[in-house]
Parts: sequence; structure tokens; C-alpha cells
Amino acid sequence: MTSAKPDVLDLGRQQLPLGRHTYIMGVINLSQESKNLHTVARSVDEALLMADRYRQWGATLIDLGGQSSHYDNPTIAESDEISRVVPAVESLVAEEHLVSIDTWKPGVAQAAADAGAVVINDTGGLADAAMREVVSKSGLPAVAVHIEGSNPHDVGEVEISSTKAMETADGFRALLDELAKEGIDNLILDPGIALNYRGDYEGYTRMQLEVIAASSALHELGKPVLIPIPRKRDFHRVAAYLSLAFEHRADIVRVHDVALAADLARLFGRLP
Repeated sequence: MTSAKPDVLDLGRQQLPLGRHTYIMGVINLSQESKNLHTVARSVDEALLMADRYRQWGATLIDLGGQSSHYDNPTIAESDEISRVVPAVESLVAEEHLVSIDTWKPGVAQAAADAGAVVINDTGGLADAAMREVVSKSGLPAVAVHIEGSNPHDVGEVEISSTKAMETADGFRALLDELAKEGIDNLILDPGIALNYRGDYEGYTRMQLEVIAASSALHELGKPVLIPIPRKRDFHRVAAYLSLAFEHRADIVRVHDVALAADLARLFGRLP
């Protein structure tokens, strides 16, 4: 059954009209362990400079993370993650950036929300009851990320399937029904194709493209759709993912390469 998508994404002091545009969410990593070195900020000042640059290029949202999601990297304590992200959230919010917090830890999400973040990007897939409570009490929109595991550090081999988009939509449909019973409905859907899994790298690469091309199955659920653009060794593949995401009318793209994303969004007539 197709549900009507809201006309706007309400971010408190700002509303983003949905439908005609694809909003760019630029990644800033406060985790020096991150493998995407060009997105790593080693201080609050560096994070602010990077966020300002992203905004000049065309980004609307900034996705801050203090914990590397790659399964090869260590899982840091919640308190350490909070100490990494909260000063940066406060600094960016003071300069009127719209900040999303990328975490699967409820305490981090709560601290970031208290510091002014306007989106909770839960890479744990909103499966944790404590995270659901944070989302419910904050009233903030939350990104539900499809994940095959309890969190990005607890994953095995990805299941390769030619019908992955439909399977992901079916999973989201069940999750939306479950969350609605708890009064949580301010949601953004992310098919999770930028998460790192063990297994068949090239098979996963092809499946990532297939999921974007079939993302109408996600749009039919009546929620904004965020396509996370995988960071690849071959940079032309990043452009391919972005082009598909714009062609299939993603509401948001989460990117490590903001200038490229903004240029292609203009080309497709999707930049706000």
C-alpha cells in the first residue's frame, strides 16, 4: 500500500520542502580512526571550517559522527564518543548549521540532541529500546538505517540478493508499523547500502546500484528517503551512485564528497 509522503521535513527552526529537491548531507568524522581521511576533523575549529565549506558548496545538512562505523575499527566508550561530538555539535549549531548525529548509542544521541542536533541518524536501525525512547522524547526526525546486524560493528557477510530493495522495503514496513505503536513516526528511511560488510565486495557493489535503481519501493512507504552514497576506491563509481540517486529522486543523499554531489545535483536540477 502506498502512503502519502509529507510535504516537508520539519527540522524545528527550518522546514525542508520535499519532492522537487535532493538535500545534500555532508559527512564530518570526528573519529580519527575513520578510513575516509578527507572527512576527518581533528578539532572543533576544523569541523566548523569543514561544515562552512560544505555549506558554500551546497550542503544543507551536516552528519557528525564520533565513532567509526567500519567493523575493523574499535568500539569506543559512549562517554568518549560524547566528548568527541558534543563540542562540535554546539559549535556548528551556533553557526546555524543543521546537524545530524550519526551514532547507534542512545546516550550519544541524547547528548547531541541536547546540544542542538536536529536529526538522529541511528545506524543501529532503531532496534534498541533505549534509542527509541530518546527519539520519542526528543521529537526529532530519526533516520532508520537498514542493517544486517545489531550495529555496524556486529555484522557478518552481506546477503546478496537481486530483490534487496523490495526486501528492505518489507523490513521497513514492519518496522514502521512497530514504531507507530510507540508513537514514533517522524522517520527517514536509509537502505543501509553504505555500511561495510564482510564478503563479496564486487557483488555488494553491484547490489548497491540495484537498490538505488529500485528505490521507488522505499518511496512508496510514505517517508523521506535518504540514499547513503558508498565511498569507493574507484571515484567514478561514487559519481555513478550519485547520478542514480538523483535520477530516482532521493530526498537526501549522505555523502563524503560534497562538491561532487552538489555539482551533479545542479546538473540534474535537484539542488535546492
